[in-house]
Amino acid sequence: MNIEIIPVGPYEVNCYVLWQAGPEALVFDPGAEADRIESVLSRNGLKVAAYLLTHGHADHLCALATLHRIRPAPFAMHPEDAEWAFLPRNQIPPHYPAPERPQGIFRELSHSQACTDAGLEYRVLATPGHTPGGVCFYFPAERVLISGDTLFAGSVGRTDRPGGAARVLQRSLRTLTMLPDDTRVYPGHGPETTIGAEKKYNIFMRSAGR
Repeated sequence: MNIEIIPVGPYEVNCYVLWQAGPEALVFDPGAEADRIESVLSRNGLKVAAYLLTHGHADHLCALATLHRIRPAPFAMHPEDAEWAFLPRNQIPPHYPAPERPQGIFRELSHSQACTDAGLEYRVLATPGHTPGGVCFYFPAERVLISGDTLFAGSVGRTDRPGGAARVLQRSLRTLTMLPDDTRVYPGHGPETTIGAEKKYNIFMRSAGR
């Protein structure tokens, strides 16, 4: 598996491009700077098989509509976040406007949903708490987790914004503690880590595993 990390926007969201041999790729959380994401796709000769959204906050999807116009492909999000993600109340002024909803195919994500795109098999893990419809994407063969803002290296996503819930997030983290310790975690912000390291050093994961 090839993974290119593209930190984008004022909040430095990690947009990920994943692919095998090509020519198709998965794009996760295109939050800003569509031109930079497009250049990565062009440089590697990649088409987009799907746009996958870990949650609905504007900093994770403001470049989605622009990229979709250039490279149309289905986009996928949990319905509990999709119902508000493209509304005016989701803007984060002055940095992010309300995200524009693409006109193409929308896929609803659900817990334990098994998917295959771009030659990659993955499973959707519903991990609410940061938002009601937050999800992670787990690639069992590669032992890779795209965790969005559910889990960071040494921390977790905040729960004090509308729709956040600390106790719900703790239950979601308990789900992640069940993954193999050598699973590589690629979060929505900051450096990559592993499930084993977070179970050992992250107080939120340690509490969730009890």
